[in-house]
Amino acid sequence: MAKVIGLGGIFFKARDPKALASWYATHLGLSIEGWGGTRFDEDEQRAGYTAWCPFAEDTTYFAPSTQPYMINYRVDDLDALLAQLRAAGVQVDDRVEDSEYGRFGWIMDPEGTRIELWQPPVAG
Repeated sequence: MAKVIGLGGIFFKARDPKALASWYATHLGLSIEGWGGTRFDEDEQRAGYTAWCPFAEDTTYFAPSTQPYMINYRVDDLDALLAQLRAAGVQVDDRVEDSEYGRFGWIMDPEGTRIELWQPPVAG
């Protein structure tokens, strides 16, 4: 059975993402990268990391959800998990994105929250 293997990231809407990221850098020591967020490497033996990133208040990246946040989970087999979820009647986005950062798919939970599923690229 394909499954979640860790938290991939927390993404949330902010009135001023750059100012908020700067506040977190100044007061909590987060190292903000050029893409506007930070990443936490937990385990060098396992692919992936946890990302933290504020998005513009008017972002459509979380759509169709109206929630002010989106959670990203690391998964072991994106295609198998998406097939399992479809078979279970979960609302699954038809789009799957392949990039240098890995593979991404999206679902909606019963509360209307968009969930991003991320299969990191194979390390090596």
